[in-house]
Amino acid sequence: MDFEGEVAVVTGGTRGIGRAVAERLAAGGATVVATYHADDADAEATERSLADYDAETAVERFDVADHDAVAAAFETVTERYGTPTILVNNAGTAANGLLVRMDPEQWRRVLDVNLSGTFYCTREAASGMLREGGGGRVVNVASVAAQRGWAGQANYAASKAGVLGFTRAAARELGGKGVRVNAVAPGYTDTDLLEKTSGYAESVAEDTASGRLATPEEVAAVVAFLASEAAAYVNGEVVRVDDGLAL
Repeated sequence: MDFEGEVAVVTGGTRGIGRAVAERLAAGGATVVATYHADDADAEATERSLADYDAETAVERFDVADHDAVAAAFETVTERYGTPTILVNNAGTAANGLLVRMDPEQWRRVLDVNLSGTFYCTREAASGMLREGGGGRVVNVASVAAQRGWAGQANYAASKAGVLGFTRAAARELGGKGVRVNAVAPGYTDTDLLEKTSGYAESVAEDTASGRLATPEEVAAVVAFLASEAAAYVNGEVVRVDDGLAL
């Protein structure tokens, strides 16, 4: 897919699905800014990986759960690379635990990163897109957990369900101004985050059509489609990438 002339911000873009998305967009010619919060080793590895593409790329550090940091980061990105035309809200975290044992901080941090972070970044990116006359695309990375609601993930499931509602509302608000907002809802995907989910192997074997995990690249392919002009008439949609996972 051709992303020449696009400026893409991919949050949580230095590992797993985020890195695969950043690489996919860079391969298409986009200027790509991959963001991260804490893991410098992954950030350095991503910088080396993105340097292989014939595109301008960068890695920036900020916490998506910090509104002021998000605003400052988008201002810097705009000054250095131009107004973002693509935003992929991929940054996410998990802190699993049974509901009655979950402490407030476990709940708060997951909601802050997964849901509030999506709002903060979309708010900044969409403001810039609208100033430039529209034409932007936002893709939010949700999860089938929003619909299935695994035990021990009340915070994670609630945050991702919020992302789905946010996606539909934002699409209604921004679609008439030329900014499309869609979401992908991956199932079991071979990422570090999956390691925080216990008992997934049996469910993968029994509840998916192929009995295997998705690769980050398979999810990234759907994200790239939604971020491309090929999806010009797709707005407010949630695309499940889960190999028929039973809900």
